[in-house]
This record gives sequence, C-alpha cells and structure tokens, in this order.
Amino acid sequence: MSGMNPAEFANIAKSENDFWWYRGMRSIFFRMVEPHLAGRRIRRALEAGCGTGYFSRLLQSERLMPIVPIDLGWEGLRHARAMGVERLAQANVLALPFRAGAFDLTLSLDVLPHFLPGDEQRAVDELARVTSRGGLVVIRTAALNLLRSRHSDFVFERQRYTRGQLLGFAQRSGIRVLRCTYANALLMPIALAKFRLWEPLTGQAPSSGVEPVAPWLDRILYSALSAEAAWLGNGRNFPIGQSLILIGEKAA
Repeated sequence: MSGMNPAEFANIAKSENDFWWYRGMRSIFFRMVEPHLAGRRIRRALEAGCGTGYFSRLLQSERLMPIVPIDLGWEGLRHARAMGVERLAQANVLALPFRAGAFDLTLSLDVLPHFLPGDEQRAVDELARVTSRGGLVVIRTAALNLLRSRHSDFVFERQRYTRGQLLGFAQRSGIRVLRCTYANALLMPIALAKFRLWEPLTGQAPSSGVEPVAPWLDRILYSALSAEAAWLGNGRNFPIGQSLILIGEKAA
C-alpha cells in the first residue's frame, strides 16, 4: 500500500508554519513557479497529495487560487478541515476521480517517494491526464537514494529519484519540460554526514525529521534555502541536491 506514515501528519501540522525547511521550500517554490504562472488563467488547480492541506490553504487564502486539495488518507485531511481548507477530497493519485483536462494547474509536492516502485509513472500519467492542454504541471520530489535517512524510514519513503528519472516520467506522460533542477543543495554535505555517518554509527531509530530546532539553528538552515530561492529565482539551476523540482506543460 502506498502512502505516508499516518503518525507523521501530526508532526507536520505542528511544524509546517515555522519550521525552516517548510518556509524555505515555499520560498523556492514561489520564486520558481510564479514566472510560469504569469499570463495564465488558472480557473481550477489541483494539489494531488495535500497532506495537512496547509499549502493549499495558503494558495486559497493568500493567492486566491481555486485549488482542489486531495489526499489518500483521512489523517492529513482532518487537519485541513480543522484549518478551514475548502474543496477537500479523499482520493488516490493513481486513480484521480476527475475528468481529463479538468485543471489548468496540477501540483504534486513530495508525493512520488511514497509510491511503490513502478507506480510513480502511473501517478505522473494521472497528473498529466487531468491537466488541460497547455496547462502547468509542477512536481517536487526527494532526490538521490544515497540521501535516504532514518526520517525516510519513519515516513515510509520508498524511493528517491534522479533528474533523469523524473524527466523520463514527465516526457512519457506527454509533459513538455520547461525546467527541472535539483534544490536544497547547499546543505547536502551536512545531510550526507548526518545520514551516512552519524545516524548509522549512533544506531538512530527511525524518527520524524521535522522536530523543532534551536532558533539560531533554524535561522541558519533557513538562510541556506533563502539563498537558493534567490539563485533559482534568477533562472539558475543546481547540478545536485536533496530535492528535485520539475515544471512542465501539458502538450497541446
């Protein structure tokens, strides 16, 4: 069965507003995606795998975007309902209950790693199917199996991807790739030391990676992602990193 560890949703709900990684990745998302939204009319959008619904709530309330948030399990959706997120639906990304071409924008943020090997192409096919011709598809996913961690085990992350793999999924689904880059790159040496040396040597058990850290450390870690947002926002890419971001357009 694909999906995330239900126990992680409560951790995410407590951290999503303030935790350095969420704030930094939101900054990167908007700096990269907003130029591609300019001049587009988004009549209806989809967040496929919305988790707690926090990001969809931001899009609905701050960007006035008509977005439909869906998730596989009720564990995340109940947090979304408590926040007042609109148009919630419980659905499987592998069989989206929407007609072809229903959305002008489809988002999938950190969902692919939770699929069983072989299912990720089906998921991208479904994203492409429900996107209108000329519509935008944005996919973010964890990168590089070398970076698997105890957090990966805890959240039921089944695999991570290379840029070539993600490009292949998109192209086989009829998505014309506008941009595909690694992100969360500057902190990668620290991540490698932590995941490949410290955690194995100390026998760390699987645990959530979104627990709060000291405010000074949170500021330092966020500053790295903020610098990346400026770099990526200026159209420059990273050759390697802990995440991958693909922006594509449904072929006409």
